[in-house]
Amino acid sequence: MYTTEQKKRHNIRPGITGWAQVNGRNAISWEDKFKLDVFYVQNLSFLLDLKILILTIKKVVVKDGITSDTSVTMEKFKGN
Repeated sequence: MYTTEQKKRHNIRPGITGWAQVNGRNAISWEDKFKLDVFYVQNLSFLLDLKILILTIKKVVVKDGITSDTSVTMEKFKGN
């Protein structure tokens, strides 16, 4: 169901939060989520992880990006 580029997101183990979650959460498309996940894999660093941790706390407190434009939660990924 993934393109070759999208499969790169599986090169690392998932965590409890991520670059895609702090940059849109459910309010962005699957395509954008994949791009952000691949960016994270290609730019993995302690400082990026620290930034994600800080932004996660902010997102949880503000409750930003929880719903998408078309549904309460993210729509199911159906492949490309």
